[in-house]
Amino acid sequence: MDISVQELTKVDKEITINANREDLSQSFEKAYKKYQGQIQMPGFRPGKTPIGLIKKRFGKEIELEEINTYVQEVYEKEIVPEHEPIGETEMVDMSWEDDKLEVTFKVGVKPVFELKEIEKIKIDKMVHDVTDEEVEEEVERSLERQGNWEETDGPITEEYRVTVDAISLDEDGKHVEGEKDENQKLDLRQEGAKDFKEYLVGKKVGDVVKMELSEEGADDRFELHVKKIEKMSKAELNDEFAKEQSNGEAKNVEELKSYIKSRMQDYYDQSSNDMFRQDAIDAITDAHSFDVPDVLKAQVLNSYVEYAKQQSGGELPKGFDIEGYKEKMDDQAQKEAKWAFISEKLQEKFEDIEIKPEDIEEFIAVEAAKYGATVDQLKSYYAQNPSMLENMRTSIRENKVFDKLSEVVKINELSKEEFRLKREEKNKKEETAK
Repeated sequence: MDISVQELTKVDKEITINANREDLSQSFEKAYKKYQGQIQMPGFRPGKTPIGLIKKRFGKEIELEEINTYVQEVYEKEIVPEHEPIGETEMVDMSWEDDKLEVTFKVGVKPVFELKEIEKIKIDKMVHDVTDEEVEEEVERSLERQGNWEETDGPITEEYRVTVDAISLDEDGKHVEGEKDENQKLDLRQEGAKDFKEYLVGKKVGDVVKMELSEEGADDRFELHVKKIEKMSKAELNDEFAKEQSNGEAKNVEELKSYIKSRMQDYYDQSSNDMFRQDAIDAITDAHSFDVPDVLKAQVLNSYVEYAKQQSGGELPKGFDIEGYKEKMDDQAQKEAKWAFISEKLQEKFEDIEIKPEDIEEFIAVEAAKYGATVDQLKSYYAQNPSMLENMRTSIRENKVFDKLSEVVKINELSKEEFRLKREEKNKKEETAK
């Protein structure tokens, strides 16, 4: 038996196992004797079927099974200790011809790189304290969500919702056959309905309005038939409303506002932390230049496809272009694979990162609340699923890494508006670059 290695890149290798029948003969003979005791054939007593007949009838299947076992053993005993493969190893080719075995694997190995000076990396972070004005706006939205649209005769104001039939017109102002959208609802308070306000405000049920829209150099003409006008009747802001909206945590209106402010602040804090994590990953991976194994990137891309499948109810949508999707997600997969190695280095750098029993308790409590389960139910679930237990420990370690990063990197605090504008500018540049 011989093992040869071809270096494809610094992190990708092709490893070939060459063997012959002599290398496998002992395994074959043991297998034949094992099956001799199991196979029953007409005319022979149990366990007494001649080996020659077994070889003739079942030899190909038995030998192939032993070859697979042999390859697995060589891989685990010879290749794994020597090369420490990363990700899911890919079997490129396997042949058994003329008593000669040749098996080729493509494996990835851990990249060698030095961790950059994390302390010099600058990362934006949104910092926002919820204002009383924002709370009042959210209260109004809650009152509206619990309110009702009530029909009225008009005339239409900018605060009304209007139901119309929209008929397309040609350049001569005539109806375009087949182009009629019935019962279209236009909430004139919304930004998306702003072009309709000047034509509809002041009109009543039964009125017909002709309008023209210009967009990207093209003119669209419509005839709007006003069918229904509605005004919003908001819910009443009282103590009963406060109790309902807070699931009993607030007993009156003032407590409801405090409750809403707390929930909104939690949302902004969590959003800020989530965006900081992603921005930290982007900044730190961009600061490091090294290759990642092809097999690991392929593994990440396959996980994206599986996630898309889960999001679609277990089956990908008809016509889903898997290869096109993988190509689109290639940069993201590269970054995720890269981050896995950097995160490992960071865990080594931050020596005080260790998982304590209280960390596990806190993690389970948060997850239980997120999924509406009890702590005991989730503990039982993790106990019965060891792989999920390891995923939990990985998540805790990752959380600790980001906690440490928030202490050591240079953080550029931005207001909500400043952060939004900077993010929009960044997205525009990325789109232009594409």
